Amino acid sequence: MGTNIPLLSCEALCKGYRADRPPVLQSISLELNAGDYIAISGDSGVGKSTLLNLLAGLDQPDTGRILLDGCDLATLDDDQMTLLRRQHYGFVFQAFHVLPYLTVLQNVELPLQLLGMASSDRLQRAQQMLAATGLGDMGTRYPRELSGGEIQRVAIARALVHRPRLLLADEPTGNLDPRTAQSVLQLLRQQLTAAGGAGILITHSPAVAASADRRYLLDGRSLRPME
Repeated sequence: MGTNIPLLSCEALCKGYRADRPPVLQSISLELNAGDYIAISGDSGVGKSTLLNLLAGLDQPDTGRILLDGCDLATLDDDQMTLLRRQHYGFVFQAFHVLPYLTVLQNVELPLQLLGMASSDRLQRAQQMLAATGLGDMGTRYPRELSGGEIQRVAIARALVHRPRLLLADEPTGNLDPRTAQSVLQLLRQQLTAAGGAGILITHSPAVAASADRRYLLDGRSLRPME
């Protein structure tokens, strides 16, 4: 993938679900370069989750296009899009989505396993990421044995272990107390920077949004920078 073009480019995205209602998103454009870390805020129902689904290729815009390193997502079939997500996207969600029947280490290894990385290499990479997130001695534990903050660190380690180009984080601190939330945000930013990727953080919290380099307000009809 190239380096002289924006990492992510969204051009005039529109998306609706019912013909008798206005579109959820109208003419939304955004450009993101490697190293950028932005926050998007907005009221409930303005299309934040819809936008993330479009950016991840989980849904298709009605009009407009999305390019990742110049690759138009609309030109990819389902298998190609799945591979692109595995290779170049990382996801962190409010609900964590760690697998309860896998150990911490196995959860973090999973993205590398799906990419076909050799067992010894993915074990080393996963252990390094656990150490970086302060979980180096918890690899054999199961999620039920961890606190909420520790589970969220597992989710961050799993999202970043394959060094994604683009991280999408949807209310990643919504279930955490303020002190733990700040620790998780610092960790997320630190690890994303180390991986050389870019990140989009969806949040209702002004304090969480303030952790980003740039902040945007989404109202469905526009995505505009905030002071």
